[in-house]
Formats: sequence, structure tokens, C-alpha cells
Amino acid sequence: MLPIRDRNPSGHTPYVTYALIALNVAVFLAYWPAGTGASIDEVFRTWGMVPARLTSGEGLYTPLTSVFVHGGWFHIGLNMLFLRIFGDNLEAEMGHLKFLGFYLLCGVLAALMQYVSALHSEVPVAGASGAVAGVMGGYFLMFPRARVEVGFYLVVAFRIIAMPAWLLLSLWFALQVWGGMSTPASSSSVAFWAHIGGFLAGVLLSVRMWRMRGGRMFWHRFHGLPPHPTAEYAVPVVRRRGARLPPPQARGLFRSKD
Repeated sequence: MLPIRDRNPSGHTPYVTYALIALNVAVFLAYWPAGTGASIDEVFRTWGMVPARLTSGEGLYTPLTSVFVHGGWFHIGLNMLFLRIFGDNLEAEMGHLKFLGFYLLCGVLAALMQYVSALHSEVPVAGASGAVAGVMGGYFLMFPRARVEVGFYLVVAFRIIAMPAWLLLSLWFALQVWGGMSTPASSSSVAFWAHIGGFLAGVLLSVRMWRMRGGRMFWHRFHGLPPHPTAEYAVPVVRRRGARLPPPQARGLFRSKD
């Protein structure tokens, strides 16, 4: 199950979202594979957050720097995809600078949540997933009925369906809680508690903005959707030279009513 896009793009250029994606990719390329001349393990232990090191009073900067360190193309690719899907509408509501502060604070709080779950772990914690989880938490509160297109791989077929954000993100959060409760934090290769902490931080840090917009009245006014029109999607059609162009409905040019 992989989110692909939401159906209510903000209509504004999400400069901070794009800048964060570019910065994460630039940092990743600087050391992968060992672009700095240092080993990957050294990068993780220097810039990632090692709970045992933090407990001893070292690496106090790492809850922040760990947000920009990733363990591979799949790791950074998923995080940046989720940031792109859920970041633009939240940035449009918060404003560029507030969104940047929100993102970084969620990342730090997520890292600290993971730290508290395993104070003496020697496993480095790295990745933007805690900060991105915060963005998802804010999106969950602000736009619960937004439709997110999700791809499903069904063994012999790949299908795309639209799911409401509250359902998709609730399922995701439940999986993180299940993973955190069933796997020892000191030995898990996934920072489940960072995901949980980031998501909860995102919800809590967005409450004030939600209330200022009217709280439940904001939901009722826009039906739980971002205050932007639903996007039009064009489906390309390959046709023979000289053939007449079919009507727009047949070509798949339409405005979604979801």
C-alpha cells in the first residue's frame, strides 16, 4: 500500500517542502556511497542519534541532524514521497517559516521519543520519518476527509484507489503502535516510537491553528478537505495518426467529484 498523491493540491508553490526535499537529497548524495570519504557507519554514528551516546552527554545536536541522514535510496525515497504528498497543503495553511519550524520541531520531538524508549541503545536512529510523521499528523487533524490516491499491489495486478486521509493515516499509525509494542526498541531496525512521537507531535502542534480556523466549523465549512479545488487529471491517450480525437469524457479529462 503506497500513497501516490492527494486530490487537493494547494495551488501554491510549497517552497519549504521542495527545499527540504532538495536538502535531504543533497545531504544523502554527499555521503552515499561514502561521498565524504567516511564510512556509512561513521556517518550514522556521528550525525545520527545514538541513544547511549546521548545518555552519556555526547552528541546533543544529533536529534536534529539525524533528521537529514538516511540509510538508502528506498529510505529517503519513501520519506520524500510522503513529505511531498502531505506537505504542500499544510505549508499553505501555516506559511513557509512556520511550516519549517513545525517540521524541524516534530523531527526533534520524534527523535527524543525514540531516545526515551531505549536510553542505552547503541543502534543509530536516522531519517526524516519522524518529522514527516509530524506533517502527516498535522494533515490528519486539518484535512481528515481529503482523498489520497493509494496504489495496491495485488500479486497479479496493481490498482489505485482513493482513501480518506483519516482512514489511511489511522491505519498507518496503528501499524506503528503495533510495531512499537511488539518489537524491542533497542534492537528494532525501524524507529517505531519516533514515528509515533512525530505523529502525535504533529497533531498537538496543529491544534492551535485548527482552533484559530474555527475547529469543527473549519471541518464543516470545507467538508474536512483542504480549502482548494479538487485537481483535474489528464489521462494520456495513444491514437493512430489521422484518427479523430474522442470527446473529453472518453479521453479521461474530467474533474473529480470526490
